[in-house]
Amino acid sequence: QVQLVESGGGLVQAGGSLRLSCAASGHTLSRYAVGWFRQAPGKEREFVAAVAWSSDLTNYARSVRGRFTISSARDNDKNTLYLQMNSLKPEDTAVYYCAATSKAGIFYSPGSYDNWGQGTQVTVSS
Repeated sequence: QVQLVESGGGLVQAGGSLRLSCAASGHTLSRYAVGWFRQAPGKEREFVAAVAWSSDLTNYARSVRGRFTISSARDNDKNTLYLQMNSLKPEDTAVYYCAATSKAGIFYSPGSYDNWGQGTQVTVSS
């Protein structure tokens, strides 16, 4: 099992940027497919972005495409994956989670992931 810890959340004004980190321990993150999800109060957890370890294929929710970028864990030797969030909107406010699975492919459903971090709060003020 890989252990995941998110960080980088905070309070930012609309139009601002944040970079979330997903630090892994126990296993090399580059061998895992990783997804970012978010959950706002009273709402279901929703897909944000994902990357496949086998191909570096990435995909994004329509609501964040063009504003958010997920890095590949193979881009660095820190065993950390990042979610760069630009042009933030109040509707991006949520707890953000990273998740990982050793299965090959790219996955959009929370049920596809075996390992989860504890989440980091992102609040965007208008």
